[in-house]
Amino acid sequence: MNETVHLSINDTRQILSIARALSSEQRLNILKLLEDKILNISEIAARLQIPMSTAALHIKTLEEAGLVITQPLPGIRGSQKLSGVRVEKVFIDLKPAFRSDSPIRTIYYSVPIGNYFDFQITAPCGIASEKRFLSATDEASVFYLPDRGSAQILWFTEGYLEYRVSTTQLRDAASVESVEFSFEACSEAQGYNNDWPSDITLWLNRQEVGTFTSEGDFGGVRGARNPLWWPEDLTQYGKLYRLYIDQTGSYINGERVSGHTPATLGICENDVLLFRIGIKPDAKFIGGLNLFGEHFGNHAQHINVKINFTPANR
Repeated sequence: MNETVHLSINDTRQILSIARALSSEQRLNILKLLEDKILNISEIAARLQIPMSTAALHIKTLEEAGLVITQPLPGIRGSQKLSGVRVEKVFIDLKPAFRSDSPIRTIYYSVPIGNYFDFQITAPCGIASEKRFLSATDEASVFYLPDRGSAQILWFTEGYLEYRVSTTQLRDAASVESVEFSFEACSEAQGYNNDWPSDITLWLNRQEVGTFTSEGDFGGVRGARNPLWWPEDLTQYGKLYRLYIDQTGSYINGERVSGHTPATLGICENDVLLFRIGIKPDAKFIGGLNLFGEHFGNHAQHINVKINFTPANR
């Protein structure tokens, strides 16, 4: 799946889990084996000449660390589990952003993907909850549906969705140190197409912050969190993207995309922060957008927001 994981030295549990998973030569051999293929437990055991029980335990450890994903595949004699590599690169920032005795305070939000306040999109498009498609029609008007708040996956071809995040806690802030948005997304093709690029742009407070290119509309392997009713021949999962903005500029998955900072974006100027995600009409690749909630795709989250700030009275 070629995901990239970015961690801070403060992400202790996840770092320890990954370190434990990589501390075994046999588990490293399994990762090498799965580099370009998907195999079941018996195939892994046979190729590495280890007991199936040992292979299963190693796969479980790699899964818990988020390095491998395993999916059931129905068969004549019941289902079998197929495993593949989930992560291509892991980056760890060894210098923490803030010391434990720092005066920095943090605001966290989880914004459901259906809780957008404004949109302007083109079809093909649609919305589904954890239980069903919310509409059988393929028209932009479905995004007005009253139950859109239950959305766990939504998709459109061109345009944008805009979300609003309260920043009333920043009224008396001396400064905003950093702003972070993370979400799972991919392109949107008919059915799915792993080679279908799309230029996805992000805005904050109506100012364009940066653009990244999604490589495809991913399918062929079932999303880890998808409900059983979701068809196999449709989009299955996305990649986790992280927009990070601090005093040095704006970054998407670690790559600098603009010189915007919390100050230039006016994060403290209003009680609401506007976050917009979409496809520009003049984009090189207008390949659509799929956005995933916590019960779809591979990541158990909606749109996560994290704001670090320094209070005025310390």
